[in-house]
Amino acid sequence: MSIRTILITGASSGIGHALALVYAGPGVALHLGGRDARRLAAVAEACRARGALASTRLIDVRDAPAVAGWLGSAGRLDLVIANAGIGAGIEDGAPEPAGQVRAIFGVNLEGALNTALPAMEIMRGQSPGADGIRGRIATVASIAAFVAAPGAPSYCATKAALDAWTVATAIAARRHGVRMTSVCPGYIRTPMTEGNRFPMPGLMSADRAARIISRGIAAGKIRVAFPWWLAAGARIGGLLPPGLIGAVLSLPPGKPGLPSTGA
Repeated sequence: MSIRTILITGASSGIGHALALVYAGPGVALHLGGRDARRLAAVAEACRARGALASTRLIDVRDAPAVAGWLGSAGRLDLVIANAGIGAGIEDGAPEPAGQVRAIFGVNLEGALNTALPAMEIMRGQSPGADGIRGRIATVASIAAFVAAPGAPSYCATKAALDAWTVATAIAARRHGVRMTSVCPGYIRTPMTEGNRFPMPGLMSADRAARIISRGIAAGKIRVAFPWWLAAGARIGGLLPPGLIGAVLSLPPGKPGLPSTGA
């Protein structure tokens, strides 16, 4: 299946920005969503410079009707990437503020579902390509999905839920011609991670991450987790007793010790 029409949420910076540039090229139509008009316009202009058609939409992914309407107006969709996300930690071991919990769940989980669910319905109604594929959906989770780090409970929980939902749904979706990929990056150099004051093993550029992601999507992988050794370490860490995880991941106040996708 040729990927020619692509919709990306959280496209104004970080991984979303990098993915837009990776896919930009002659004959490609990009639908770019975000909440920062200036940055979104700059991303679209950079994509047009590479020969792509690029349109922008100021949108809050928590607004389900608005997201569904945007998806429905885009025409045939070859690839939808639910990338929009936010992250925040807690300070001094205090309980995570209720407002922060709801905000992170609203964007990272509900916002991703608001994007993926209508995309799936649209794609199931599209004619299949020669390879039988009707469309592809990628959700951007994180290696943080694999370990419940006490420094960022809501971030880990939302990424874990998104990864599990995508992986589990991918099997049934495949029977209807829709390929689904859960993207679980490690530490990526984005505005979301630039303030971290702790070591970030395997830190890579958003451009490199976007190339890895695009290859995984094209290959039809159900999960793309990278770098592999950090993903493996997080998997093993997630098997430790909760009390031990808390001790191992103890870090300076306000800085969670876990990867962040950057949206």
